[in-house]
Amino acid sequence: MLQVATGEREAISIFGEDYPTPDGTCLRDYVHVSDLTRAHLLALEALLGGSGNTTYNLGNSTGYSVRQVIDTAREITGHPIPVLVAERRAGDPAILIADSSRIRSELGWKPRYERLDEIIRTAWDWHRKEVSSEK
Repeated sequence: MLQVATGEREAISIFGEDYPTPDGTCLRDYVHVSDLTRAHLLALEALLGGSGNTTYNLGNSTGYSVRQVIDTAREITGHPIPVLVAERRAGDPAILIADSSRIRSELGWKPRYERLDEIIRTAWDWHRKEVSSEK
């Protein structure tokens, strides 16, 4: 989406808009890259400290629809972000939201960026810097 806003791509695709969700698009759990990094560092520290192998789900435990993400990106970037609606992808579930309670209780991880607008705004700020530094 942000590549569309910077002109690097022409449009973003939505794969299916007939899911049993409020707006027909898939619901997903979006996590800020910084929060993912912190979770991985906490897991590495735990491993180095002698804990055994453990699997953790990472997420905000909140679902946002693909359309909500696109609409929020439009608001933050001030760009129209054209959309192409494509067929559903095989195997895509309507709703996919993480239960991160295990890592929260065992390692004390909590996302710093829980709101969709925060996640997109920081990504947009970074992306604009990257694009402008490439020119």
